[in-house]
Amino acid sequence: MRTFIITLLIVIIVGIGAGIGFLTASIDSITNVNTEINPDASSQFFDVNGHLITTTVSAENRIPVKINKIPQSLEQAFLAAEDIRFYEHSGIDPRGIVRAIYSNILSKGVAEGGSTITQQLAKNAFLSQDRNLKRKVQEAILAFKLEQQYSKKEILEMYLNQIYFGQGSYGVEAASLQYFGKHVQDLTLAQSAMLAGIPKSPNYYSPMNNFKASKERQELVLDQMFKYHFITQEEMRKAKAEKIVITSAERKNSSDASYFIDYVSQLVAEKFGADALYKQGLKIYTTLDINMQVAAEAAAKDLPTFYTGANGVKQPQIAIVAIEPKTGYIKAMVGGRGNDQFNRAVLATRQPGSAFKPFVYLAAIESGMNAATLIEDKPVTFAGNWSPSNYSRQNYGWVSLRTALTHSYNIPAVLLADKVSPSKILYYAQQMGISTLVSSGAMSDNNLAMSLGGLTKGVIPLEMANAYAVLANQGVYNHPVAITKIVDRTGKVIYNNKPASHKVVSENSSYILVDMMKSVITSGTGYGANIGRPAAGKTGTTDTYNDAWFVGFTPDISAAVWIGQDEGGSVNMTGADLPATIWRNFMSAAHRNIEVHDFTKPPGVFIPSEPVIQKNEKTDSKKSDTDSKKDNSSKTDKKENSKQTPNNPATTPETPANSKPKELKPAG
Repeated sequence: MRTFIITLLIVIIVGIGAGIGFLTASIDSITNVNTEINPDASSQFFDVNGHLITTTVSAENRIPVKINKIPQSLEQAFLAAEDIRFYEHSGIDPRGIVRAIYSNILSKGVAEGGSTITQQLAKNAFLSQDRNLKRKVQEAILAFKLEQQYSKKEILEMYLNQIYFGQGSYGVEAASLQYFGKHVQDLTLAQSAMLAGIPKSPNYYSPMNNFKASKERQELVLDQMFKYHFITQEEMRKAKAEKIVITSAERKNSSDASYFIDYVSQLVAEKFGADALYKQGLKIYTTLDINMQVAAEAAAKDLPTFYTGANGVKQPQIAIVAIEPKTGYIKAMVGGRGNDQFNRAVLATRQPGSAFKPFVYLAAIESGMNAATLIEDKPVTFAGNWSPSNYSRQNYGWVSLRTALTHSYNIPAVLLADKVSPSKILYYAQQMGISTLVSSGAMSDNNLAMSLGGLTKGVIPLEMANAYAVLANQGVYNHPVAITKIVDRTGKVIYNNKPASHKVVSENSSYILVDMMKSVITSGTGYGANIGRPAAGKTGTTDTYNDAWFVGFTPDISAAVWIGQDEGGSVNMTGADLPATIWRNFMSAAHRNIEVHDFTKPPGVFIPSEPVIQKNEKTDSKKSDTDSKKDNSSKTDKKENSKQTPNNPATTPETPANSKPKELKPAG
C-alpha cells in the first residue's frame, strides 16, 4: 500500500511538472499582443465622385472598416450566432463551454463550439488552425491578454475585419461587396443574418456555393436574434421573407479602368511602397470620372483590327486621355485595347505630325502676329536642299495664319518657324508640359523639321492633352493630376494633392490661337470632330501614316486621341479620319451633362476678319489642300482605294507633314 501511494504521488508530481512545463512552453511561444492587430488588407480606388472603381488584388481580399460603419443588426447577428455573452466574459466563457459540451453530447457530434469571439480572434490573428491541446491553451491565454489590452468594441471590430467569409473574402466589408454588391453599412437585417451565418463553415454556407444551406443558416441566426431579444417576431418574419439576391463584387458599370488604375498604382507604390498599396488597406481617391471613362472605352471600340500579334495584342493600337483644363485632373484614360501592361496614354512616345503646329502658331502670335496676318505659301528651299511641300503638292499664295492652320498647310508652318525661330517654339511647347523634346546636342529638335512634327523622340498623348488644356485654361498650366488624396486604414489622410498651376502663355495669345483652332473644327481638317458646341483642336498625321492624331478641347475637357501600331507601320488613315470620329464620339458623351458655354474672351482682344486676298491663276486658293480620304466603310482594308474630295469641307482630310532629316538647317 505504501509503495502504491508513493508511486501515485510520483506520477502526480511528474504529471504536474509536465503540465507546468507544457504550459510554460505554450506561454513562451505566444506572440506579443501589445501591438495593434493589422492584417493585410486590399486598397480601394475611388473616382472623383467617390464611387468605388476597384480594389487591389492582394493575398487576402480584405477591406477594413471602423466599428461605427458596421450596422447594429450585423453586430447583434454575430453575437447571437457566435458569442451571446461576449460583453460579460473575460475572453473565455466557462458557461459557453459547458453549454457546448452538453449540446454536443445530445447531438452525438460537434453541434456547437465553445470558443468566444475573442478566442476566435486570437486564433485567426496569431495561431495556426491546428486542432491540438497546445493551440487551445495558447488560444485561451491570448484571449485573456486581448481582453486586457483592448476594449470590447475594439475586439469586435478586429474580429469582424479578420474573419473569413469564403470566396476569397476576409472581413465584413469585402464579404458584403462580394455577396450583395453593397457596403456593409447598407446591409439589411436579412443580409446581416446571412453574412453572420457564413463563418461557421465558409465554403459550405457561402450563398454562392450552397444558397439553400446558407438560407437555412440565416433563418437559424434570425431565430437566435429573436431568442435573445435583438429583434421582434415581426422583424424576424419580414427578414425571413425578404428575397436575397446574390450579386458580384464587380462594378455595375462596364469599366474597371485598368490602364488608369495601373498608372495610379505605380504612383502610389513609388511614393509609399508596394506593401502599402497591397497590404495596408489604403483608400485612394482619384480624379477619374467613371462615366467619362466608360465613354472613352466605348469610343475606342470603333477601332478596327488589322491583325493580332504573336503576343495576342491587337493592332493598330489606341490611346485616349482626357483632362480637365481648370484643374489638370485626368478624367479618362484608355492606354490600349487589351490586357497588356503597356499604357500608351502615358508611355508611348510617338511622332505628332501636324498636331504639333499649334505650338508654332502660338510662338508666332506671341511674336506679334494674329489670325489675319498674311504669309505667302510658295515653293521654298532651305539649306541642304530641303524643299518642304504641302501634301497636295500645290501652293496657295498669300494666306492668313487662320487659313493655313485651318487646312494644315505645311509650308506656312515652316516659314513661321523660320521667322520666329525654332527655339522659341520649343520653349512654349516645353512650358506647356511637353517633356520629350531635345533642346540641344546632335539630335536636337531645334530645327525647322520640328514645325511639322518631325521630332527626335516624339510626344506622349497625356502631355499633348495637357498642353492643349493650357490654351483652354487661358494660358495657365496645371500639372496632370491622377490622385486627389490617400487615406490610410485608420482614416488619416497621408497624401493630399496640392495644385501646381502657373501661367505660361498670355491670356490674349491663348484666346487668339483658340479662336483659330475653332476654325479647324468648323471648316477645316477637323470637321469630322464637330460636337455641336464651341470646341477647338488639331489633326495630326505623319507622312508615312504611322501615327494619326486628333487633339482638341472645350472649356471643360481637353482630350487626345492617338492611333498607331506598336511596332510602326501604316495605319492607313489620317487624323481627320477615325481619330477625329473617336474624339467626337467620346467628347459628345463626356459633355452630355455639362452646360454649353464658349471660351472666355479677354477684355480688349480684337479678332480681325479674314483678309481679302487677290487670287491668281498659279495659286488658286479655291484648290483645297487635300489628300486621299479613306473610305470609312472598309477601314480594315489597308489597300482601300482613295476618294478625291476637294470641295467638301466635311471630308477634307489632314495634310500629313513631310519632314526631312533633322540636321538640315534653314537658308539665310
